[in-house]
Amino acid sequence: MVNEESPLTNLQRELLTLFAQDVSEQELNEIKQLISSYFAEKAMDLADKAWEEKGWTDEDAIKLSKTKMRTTYPKKIS
Repeated sequence: MVNEESPLTNLQRELLTLFAQDVSEQELNEIKQLISSYFAEKAMDLADKAWEEKGWTDEDAIKLSKTKMRTTYPKKIS
């Protein structure tokens, strides 16, 4: 969360400290991959938790994959 003392979040400040070091392009790509993997794992954990809380099954996943859940909006009149 951004605070009044700094317009940057704690994560942004930490990354700036890390990236103040000169790293190769390969190392930079590896760091990006680590960060991406971290957030992907967090998202999967949240999805798993929601799945368990709702008591969904594999059959529910199949039904959801075949369901169109788009929001319909009224047509604009010109």
